[in-house]
Amino acid sequence: MQITLKNPLDMHLHLREGDTLACVFPFSFTSFAGGVVMPNLSTPITSTALAMDYQEKLYALSKEFEAKVALYITPNLNKQELLQAKEKGVKILKLYPKGSTTNSQNGVSEILDKSTLEIFSIAQELGFILSIHAESGGYSLDREFEFLEIIKEIAINFPTLKIIIEHLSDRRSIEVLERYSNVFATLTLHHITLCLDDLLGGGLNPHLFCKPILKSPKDRDALLSLALESHPKVCFGSDSAPHLLSKKLTSPASAGIFSAPFLLEQLCTLFESHNKLENLQSFISDNAIKNYELNLQSNKIITLHTSPCTIPSSIPMGKECIVPLNAGKTLPWSISLHS
Repeated sequence: MQITLKNPLDMHLHLREGDTLACVFPFSFTSFAGGVVMPNLSTPITSTALAMDYQEKLYALSKEFEAKVALYITPNLNKQELLQAKEKGVKILKLYPKGSTTNSQNGVSEILDKSTLEIFSIAQELGFILSIHAESGGYSLDREFEFLEIIKEIAINFPTLKIIIEHLSDRRSIEVLERYSNVFATLTLHHITLCLDDLLGGGLNPHLFCKPILKSPKDRDALLSLALESHPKVCFGSDSAPHLLSKKLTSPASAGIFSAPFLLEQLCTLFESHNKLENLQSFISDNAIKNYELNLQSNKIITLHTSPCTIPSSIPMGKECIVPLNAGKTLPWSISLHS
């Protein structure tokens, strides 16, 4: 048995910098044709020049992977910078509420203040896509739900601005996704397969600590249904976020799940187990191409066969390691690449 996928895309990806970038990026560019690369580096990508510099670093490692580097929204972002970004082909803006996740200290404190609304207005005028880490600063299980009021406000006041709820994790967000024509979402593997019990129920598993946090089985199952049916307003975005083992075991633990290794094999296993393999192409590629209005240059073909493979227990990283999602698990599918 086999399945062929054309131009798989990961629309939410953390690749980091330096040695970490060189270590983790091959897991993505080997299997995926391209994706959206997040800008929350140690020096955040807050300008077009920084975005172009980072894109060159990615290109030096893989000339085939079509990286769409997002631009980090700060209170200092202005129209001149947005015009430069558009000229260079940058089309995605990333909004981090200040302090909401890794390297978000340069984010926005007041999302709906005058200066931020002006950025949204210019972004709408110039045809940018607004990707949002949609969490408030409240109770951890309600942060996405509480942020929905801001999503609604932006959607209503900027009706032609495409808004992406990144790593949608709460089933209460689905109603907003359905109601507003300009609201879309990405879904991660971990939010559609895991819940809070996996993180805490059998003892704390720091490798499953992420933001937004894993939620209830009802949330997981509702999001899984969106993915399996390949709802036209959602697409895959791994939110793969590597952290060294030492950073996951110290307090406070770093938030992020490193899911990049063997992603397609895991998705194929998941969709097959629910008799929905025919919808994997849309979820992993077609919906993203439509929702992000992509004009891909690549023609990457991935064939997956029913042949076992095992996710490594850890990925060496200098003197340390990074532990991947589902480390040590054997999957029934393997991939082979075609030009």
